[in-house]
Amino acid sequence: MRNLHVWKTTTEEGEKREVRAEKFSKKWRLQAKVKGEDRWTYYDEPLLADLIELRGVLFRKYQRKHLSFEDVAAIEKLITDRGGTWEEPSEEDPADE
Repeated sequence: MRNLHVWKTTTEEGEKREVRAEKFSKKWRLQAKVKGEDRWTYYDEPLLADLIELRGVLFRKYQRKHLSFEDVAAIEKLITDRGGTWEEPSEEDPADE
């Protein structure tokens, strides 16, 4: 089964950017391209912002039981190894409202 995750962001210049992350043989490969570009940019060292976004994508899939936590933990390790952090989504208690 192919382990591919795709999301879109907007650059600081307002351009749409598509990012793809694929896990193959326990190694992650990220690629991205801005709308209008012909070729994908492949990253030997992915951008920290992309890793943090990927962690969010994977965590949401894990919560829906579509993914094992092993994948989330692997990305968390990549982020912390590069000195980065991420924020857990806040879970507001409806009783607090």
